Amino acid sequence: MSPSQFPPAPGRAESARRAVSLIFLVNGAFFATWAVNIPGVRDAFRLSEAQVGGALLAIGLGALVTMPLTGSWTARYGSGPVTRVAVVACMLSLALPFVVPGYLGLVLALTVLGAANGSLDVAMNAQGVTVEQALKRPVLSRLHAYFSLGGVLGAGLGTLLVGRVPMLTHVLLVVGVTTVAGLLAGRLLLPDAPVAGDADEARAAAPPRRAGISSAALLLGLLCFLGMLSEGANYDWAALYFHDVLGQGDGNAGVGYTAFVVTMTLGRWFGDRARGRLGDEAIVRVGAALTGLGLGAALLAQGPGLAAAGFALSGLGLSNVVPVLYGAAGHALAGRGIAQVATIGYGGFLLGPPLIGFVAQQVGLRAALGVALAGAVLVALLGGAAFGLLRRRAATRSQRPVP
Repeated sequence: MSPSQFPPAPGRAESARRAVSLIFLVNGAFFATWAVNIPGVRDAFRLSEAQVGGALLAIGLGALVTMPLTGSWTARYGSGPVTRVAVVACMLSLALPFVVPGYLGLVLALTVLGAANGSLDVAMNAQGVTVEQALKRPVLSRLHAYFSLGGVLGAGLGTLLVGRVPMLTHVLLVVGVTTVAGLLAGRLLLPDAPVAGDADEARAAAPPRRAGISSAALLLGLLCFLGMLSEGANYDWAALYFHDVLGQGDGNAGVGYTAFVVTMTLGRWFGDRARGRLGDEAIVRVGAALTGLGLGAALLAQGPGLAAAGFALSGLGLSNVVPVLYGAAGHALAGRGIAQVATIGYGGFLLGPPLIGFVAQQVGLRAALGVALAGAVLVALLGGAAFGLLRRRAATRSQRPVP
């Protein structure tokens, strides 16, 4: 598509929005399918807890390898083509952990799985930014809601099939459906918007590229790191907090986790409307402040009711922090910026929960979750600096003379 053809016709842009929504949905189902089968994989390979941890770490390490590379690929080939390839590779990789022999094979399979998913994460978010530009309205929060919805659907299917059919049968069913869905959706994705004018003019007007990472990407990445640290803490520790600290039995231990996931999904579903009214900076800063209040209430609670309400408020506050930061990076810094921000942010998701586990071993889980609370507070405090930097960057670009 030439620059004069962007934005595309509204009908095509709306089709692309539905297509990338489907890709987010199948990615959520992909993750949930793996998650519900982790106990079965552990038993099949007779793994110790340490071996399970090492295998899961391989997923994160694989993602950290491909995320920065995908930024370069999207800059060179466009987010549409990269997303088309990545979604198929990602869905197919789900089968690998269930067909390899031995622990080393499992670790290698999960590294490939993580690498494919990391690439898809960057590419589909970059395509989401392109769709936002074409439609001239926010869509990224709703896209992340589709990811959460896909997780619910994948977990629901897993609940029906795990223990009733062989693991490989369950996984191959999901692989087949999601791969076909990804192939069909990939055909409707949009080419990326031109940076400015035609390609030659954009290259001539652009300042020389410097090696490394810009201050804007670094600051947005730090906020994303802190937001994902808090998000990962809620996901991985809410149920244990209810069980170990509040003394709830197995049947009630998941109440806090459920409250967090439900409000996270609802917040993302309606988040684009809120973004349109309040703006990105307010969504990030107010959302992070609500998360701090929610976690503070949960950690001070002596009973499950107030704690569940706190985790629900935390989920609502966090729901749009990461989608908005991805969108800000994409609009200001393009696909390479999303890759840099996502890579830094994913480190919070990867390192945060183990960090909280280590701290909990020393001072207890209630105090250790204060790390997640502190992360949310820092996002609220630093968000103004990040978006101020983006505004100054945009103003400088608008004032640059065109040759």
